[in-house]
Amino acid sequence: MLLQVKDLTHYFGGLCAVSNFNLELGSGELVGIIGPNGAGKTTIFNLITGVYRASRGSIVFEGTEITGMKPHRITGRGIARTFQNIRLFNNLTVLDNIRTAFYSEAAYGPLQALFHSGRYRADEREIARRSFDLLSIFRLSDYSGEISRNLPYGLQRRLEIARALAARPQLLLLDEPAAGMNPNEIRGLMDFIIWIKKNFSLTILLIEHQMPLVMGLCERLEVLDFGETIARGTPEEIRSNRRVLEAYLGEEQKP
Repeated sequence: MLLQVKDLTHYFGGLCAVSNFNLELGSGELVGIIGPNGAGKTTIFNLITGVYRASRGSIVFEGTEITGMKPHRITGRGIARTFQNIRLFNNLTVLDNIRTAFYSEAAYGPLQALFHSGRYRADEREIARRSFDLLSIFRLSDYSGEISRNLPYGLQRRLEIARALAARPQLLLLDEPAAGMNPNEIRGLMDFIIWIKKNFSLTILLIEHQMPLVMGLCERLEVLDFGETIARGTPEEIRSNRRVLEAYLGEEQKP
């Protein structure tokens, strides 16, 4: 297993946001987490990536316990994520948004940067090369000098995913990537996710409310309601699950 989550539980004060959540992800899988608003989906992402520290439970990635690790250490181990509300450096260019993802690998220090030493110049050339390569792969080269906030919404989402992949993760967490997209953009996003999964050899864990995207992409689904797992299975199994229908429609379904 690439990722093993066992009995993950988290409280905000007296409120239990996630209760005894369990998940196993094998390498190369594409799995979805769905559920009504407030079900605890994003909280799970925040626990896996170290934004929150779990009240109870265990998160193991590639055989190493990562529960309670700092976010930057978890990213360094191979887990990257995007957010429901796109989080770019809005006043930086497209190129500089990508460049920021590579600076953790730079070998020069503050004094070398101040005096533009040979080490600094060599690292900066390598960061620029890798950044342009990534922009080319994601068909963003023509926008490299654009301020990121001026990009169309779909290109902003693509840029956010490209920046996440600059960290060379094995596991990519996508938090509602289709939020704010129209049906045509959603279809394009589905093709894009399939493409990055194949070309970057990724395992993907996905949160999404758009059922056509979830049902068309995911190999299996975990369904949450009020912090608890109420169903798991293939999209076909989930589609007809009574408890899932009740959670989404808010009333008991008749036979």
